[in-house]
Amino acid sequence: MVTHPMPAHDTSATPPGALRAWLLAARPKTLAAAAVPVLLGCALACGADAFRPGAALLCFAFAFLMQIDANLINDLGDYLKGADRADRIGPERACARGWITPRAMRRGIALTTLAAAACGCGLLRYGGAELLAVGVACLLFDFLYTAGPCPLAYRGWGDALVLVFFGFIPVGATCYVQTGTVPPAVAPTALAAGLVIDTLLLLNNYRDREQDALSGKRTLVVRLGARAGERLYLAAGCGAAALCLTLWPLAPAAALLPLAYVPLHVAAWRRMVRIGRGRELNRLLGTTSRNILLFGLLLALGIALARC
Repeated sequence: MVTHPMPAHDTSATPPGALRAWLLAARPKTLAAAAVPVLLGCALACGADAFRPGAALLCFAFAFLMQIDANLINDLGDYLKGADRADRIGPERACARGWITPRAMRRGIALTTLAAAACGCGLLRYGGAELLAVGVACLLFDFLYTAGPCPLAYRGWGDALVLVFFGFIPVGATCYVQTGTVPPAVAPTALAAGLVIDTLLLLNNYRDREQDALSGKRTLVVRLGARAGERLYLAAGCGAAALCLTLWPLAPAAALLPLAYVPLHVAAWRRMVRIGRGRELNRLLGTTSRNILLFGLLLALGIALARC
């Protein structure tokens, strides 16, 4: 039986069920990661003169709801597994702090899941019944990531799943529901999106590596070590920008504009290495999210300029 850690601080600052508690549990800083793949899929549709506002809005709604859903499931799942220890140095967790009860969190997860499913059903009108399998896979892995008897995040699969569910699936599906096709440019664009978004997960896992090791959470950083985590963070961001260079024949601007992201990413990496451990790494979460969003905007603009 799991013994849940006692809250490390006074929980009275945010009473259970308060709007602030739900906002913290939703983790708004992570929504940039949900927005960027959809933005890139829309840019590809725009470049093909096939942009459809209704489909785009549903894709954004589905992506945001799925991200919030994943964050709520993660909050509850880590609490139930005892991973949110009293010595946690990451952002506060709602269940572990007693701000939201597990029962209320389950209701919140159910409502968010239903809302995401409704948006997904709306997309069937644009993309056809074949999108049903994609939507089911997204919902399934939303739960399997940190819930269930064998959560994938605890087995070091998080980074690979980011490439799939924040890269290939959202970029490809967003483009498909608007154009009816998956052009070759989707592959490098989606992989670049997955890599740049993985920097946020790598930073989280780098910060939590010592607590994760004690809790039995075998992330890639825990398995390979802190130095490898630093190198992976740097390589993921730089690799995303390098992949954009393959778009030169289609859209020279898409190849060049994302290079402006690299100095900001390297600066964040230098701060990450200098800080090394502790709560000060939390300051880099916002910086990394901002950099991800900038990368997405620059790449999307470059793709859209190709034909628009």
